[in-house]
Amino acid sequence: MNPIRSLRLLPRSSGPIKNNWTCSQCRHYATPPPTTLPAPPLLLKIRKDLKNAMKDKDTNRLNVLRGLLADVTASAKTNRPIKTDMELLSILRKRAASAKQASNEFKAAGREDLVEREDGQAKVLEEYAGDVETMSEDDIRDAVSKTVAEVKAQAGGKANMGDVLKKLLGAGGELEGKPVERAEVARIVKEALATP
Repeated sequence: MNPIRSLRLLPRSSGPIKNNWTCSQCRHYATPPPTTLPAPPLLLKIRKDLKNAMKDKDTNRLNVLRGLLADVTASAKTNRPIKTDMELLSILRKRAASAKQASNEFKAAGREDLVEREDGQAKVLEEYAGDVETMSEDDIRDAVSKTVAEVKAQAGGKANMGDVLKKLLGAGGELEGKPVERAEVARIVKEALATP
């Protein structure tokens, strides 16, 4: 007996016929619904402000917020989606730095109209970045200096950046779960390791 003939085939839909048959045994395969975490508070605020910017016809703010939401959507399609305000803060700071750099380049080229636009975008980005609460740099430096001393004591006077970051940000670390930006912590660790 031919095994293909023994399968009962069912149509998936009444739409155009194009490989729309499925095995009666396969139609029960289903993946569990993805577990979704709540959106970060800053992202919710950005979405709300986008609607307000549309109503107010604030094109500068509207362009900035649309760009941010496009970055968030793009990151959702990668293996590192944005889940916290700290990850969103990283994007805000990168975009603000990019806007300032573009403003300086336009200023050098004598394009005052574009300088004004980039400065306006940087101002909006810094406004949202200011809404995120982070640990002070002094607190981060204290935690880094303690951890560097511990790692050096364990490793016989030498410490590398990877070990220090793992101990700081890993499970049970001084900065685990705290509102810190990884790039800032890495910069401070690098400075601490460079000083004798």
